Amino acid sequence: MNKIGPKSVRPAAASKGKILYCEIDAKVLSEQSRMFERAGYTVETTVGRGGAVQSLLKNHYDLVVLGHTLTKDDRHHLAYMAKKSSEATQVLVLHASGKHPAVDFAMDSRQGEKAIITALDSLSQTRATMAS
Repeated sequence: MNKIGPKSVRPAAASKGKILYCEIDAKVLSEQSRMFERAGYTVETTVGRGGAVQSLLKNHYDLVVLGHTLTKDDRHHLAYMAKKSSEATQVLVLHASGKHPAVDFAMDSRQGEKAIITALDSLSQTRATMAS
């Protein structure tokens, strides 16, 4: 009979990718980040533009998710910053209108959890294809 060890000693499942997720509203940030983690992503969160810029300067991310509570100016600026940190980083904006050259995918966050995860998975696959 095999015993199942405590959660902390079990091997971690492979992550689909490392996400930097940014919002202004901490409650929305917390709820959405749990959704991304349940979908298999490793998530680092940050509140506001300043924190996101610092994270982008220090770390590499596979995906950057710019949430709907950010200002339009923050979403615009941070998309450029994400691409500046690494051209391979995919950018998903959860509230956008129009075309932005540094955004890989934009959608209305009111489309729901399934649509958001589908968009992330699609971007993650695109990133993996580009890397190989």
